[in-house]
Amino acid sequence: MADVRYSDKDLAEFKALIEKKLEAATADLTDLRASLSHKDDNGTDDTSHSFKMMEEGAATLSREEVAQLAGRQEKFIRSLENALIRISNKSYGVCRETGKLIRKERLMAVPHATLSIEAKNAQ
Repeated sequence: MADVRYSDKDLAEFKALIEKKLEAATADLTDLRASLSHKDDNGTDDTSHSFKMMEEGAATLSREEVAQLAGRQEKFIRSLENALIRISNKSYGVCRETGKLIRKERLMAVPHATLSIEAKNAQ
């Protein structure tokens, strides 16, 4: 039985898509990290004490949300990098549960997918 895999032409198309998404995701992560480090911080030093406490409370919540977003972005970037590794070893697009090819439409929408829709729904 022949190997189940996408053609080199298809793999090159997926690689270009993933590299584009990886570039955008990395830029987003850089922005999130910059907002966490308060490079453009508008301090509340000149405002009343009670307002300053409310501001700091809101800032803490948003910092936690930003940190969570940054964590998710890092995971997404790792998934995209792993997809590039699968492309280089020509195992990209093969469902890790069924061993069948994941539909091209799914991979175009979710290029880091490792499960077919059928396997994903069975989970």
